[in-house]
Amino acid sequence: MTEFHELIKFIRSEVNNSLKNLKIPDTPNYLYSPIRYAIDAKGKRFRPILVHLAGRAGKIDLDVLMNISLAIELLHNFTLVHDDIMDNDTVRHGKMTIHEKWDSSTAILAGDGIYTLAQIILNDLPNNVNEVSRYFNSTTLEICEGQALDKEFENDLSITEEMYMDMVEKKTGALLGASAVLPAIYNGEKTKTLESYEQYGRCLGIAFQIHDDLLEVTADKKTMGKSLGSDIAEGKQTIMAIKARKKFPDQWNKLIENPNKPESFKNICMFFKETGIIEETRSIASSYFNSSLEYLKNLDGINTNELTQLVELIEKRTY
Repeated sequence: MTEFHELIKFIRSEVNNSLKNLKIPDTPNYLYSPIRYAIDAKGKRFRPILVHLAGRAGKIDLDVLMNISLAIELLHNFTLVHDDIMDNDTVRHGKMTIHEKWDSSTAILAGDGIYTLAQIILNDLPNNVNEVSRYFNSTTLEICEGQALDKEFENDLSITEEMYMDMVEKKTGALLGASAVLPAIYNGEKTKTLESYEQYGRCLGIAFQIHDDLLEVTADKKTMGKSLGSDIAEGKQTIMAIKARKKFPDQWNKLIENPNKPESFKNICMFFKETGIIEETRSIASSYFNSSLEYLKNLDGINTNELTQLVELIEKRTY
């Protein structure tokens, strides 16, 4: 294992320990039991890892970075809890989703509580609380906009690749952009530096989401630790679905006539592979990974080696 992989493993472990040690009350159990359940999930922690790597590049205090990274991870978990309800997903991080284990009302309240915990943590920052919180809240609203577009796009055959990219930037790119730029905002960096960090993260986030869409049809449920095929069953307009609908309308319409049949998902995955759509999509993801690296070149005098390695790590992930 390389030194960088050891660093990632260490940061992930520290974030997990800090999440575990959050001071969460015991009662009411209806609220706090599912919150503990959610944040105890063994996620990849890419977003808090990005916070730490960006902060290390800017030589920011480790306690500050941990606070920002915890807030980011809690925001991410808040979105996942609500997203699972909206998409009716039953598995997340290898275990039952909150609404499946309890019910939707419990999950909604737990998500709200998780987001509030993130706000409380940010308020403990020693400097630039207003600036950091303002960006954090703007990011949250943008993520909600992305989720709204994602729902509006379902079964809408007029959605284009450009519209999909806009949705993905809001839903996924915005949070990785925040993960990369919030340490620099805390540090009071100049506008050009902030823009470079933010765009690095946004491009990485778009690439991450497209890559995730690919894994939806190329990985297996056990490896991914979540439900597969739900996007197709719900008529979500992923970039692969848009390409299929545009290039092979008759074949695609026939394939999705009964998307909930067990054999349908397997046939759709095979179709994506045989028509070259998987390779086309992989190429688009690669272009965004490359764009994220280009923005790092604007960070003069800053050691971006670890941020470069993170791009390579995410691009090669298989889960």
